[in-house]
Amino acid sequence: MPLLEVSHLDIVLQTQRGPARAVRDVSFTLERGQTLGLVGESGCGKSITALALLGLLPERAQVTGSIRFAGQELVDLPEPRRRDLRGDRIGMIFQEPMTALNPVHTIGDQVAEPLRLHRGLSRRAAREQAVALLDRVGIPDARRRVDAYPHQFSGGQRQRITIAMALACGPDLLIADEPTTALDVTVQQQILALVRDLVAERGMALLLISHDLGVVAQNVQRLLVMYGGSVVESGPTAEVFAHRIHPYTLGLFGARPRLGGARGARLATVPGTVPDLADLPPGCPFAGRCRFAIPDCAVTAPPPVEVGPGHRARCIRLDAVAADRQAATA
Repeated sequence: MPLLEVSHLDIVLQTQRGPARAVRDVSFTLERGQTLGLVGESGCGKSITALALLGLLPERAQVTGSIRFAGQELVDLPEPRRRDLRGDRIGMIFQEPMTALNPVHTIGDQVAEPLRLHRGLSRRAAREQAVALLDRVGIPDARRRVDAYPHQFSGGQRQRITIAMALACGPDLLIADEPTTALDVTVQQQILALVRDLVAERGMALLLISHDLGVVAQNVQRLLVMYGGSVVESGPTAEVFAHRIHPYTLGLFGARPRLGGARGARLATVPGTVPDLADLPPGCPFAGRCRFAIPDCAVTAPPPVEVGPGHRARCIRLDAVAADRQAATA
């Protein structure tokens, strides 16, 4: 039985412009010890999908489908039972540590809090474990700095503190939502290496959310490419990178900066703009920006098509895309 099984997940948010289908028929599984990446532009549904796993969606959000964690259905699970899971069996590293950390509490108290709530440890025992966790994630002189406040740390150190909080109770599933946003490249690599080591060390499953293809390539075994709330392409990371086929995935790869490019050359872009969720067509969400689109694309949601070993894409024009790629490389 998979640790996490998401089936036909749909999420409708209430906006000023009316209902918006933020997540559309998303399905995936995640086993213990596996790593899975969600990649796509801002607003494509990555973070909303993760928040649904934790039961932290905005008020009046409507959720249909199934989210099963260790055999337990999470959709419509009462909030007290949700709280028992959050911070205990499911940990999350949030995107921005300065909003995830409380500025008026010491880092020691914040790292110790889940240990006291979920493990029933005394204040002293929880503090000792907090010091050990801070030391493990690389906070220098952790015992002396355990009583410091978030503003007294650098951005990279604050991210390490949020990792310690997420790992405090030894979760089965770790969700990392853009864990290296706003960090310089060197610190990014340090944080990602730390997450990799801790996941391997503790045998956790990892759900990594990112818009950075390089980050995903180095850190996950399987990949979901999302656009407009839908998974448009999925499969083993190496397979998707080597044989990408959905027009949106091709656009993402085409827009990457390349070493050795001509000085001053403009980067390729995906034409058009990301539509508002309330304006998405009932068919393929990418139809309005896709050069391969035909009228049928905007009418009916395309089913997933097997295009390689474990590799699927949602597109009714795959033959045309494949022929175009073949002609371009001939």
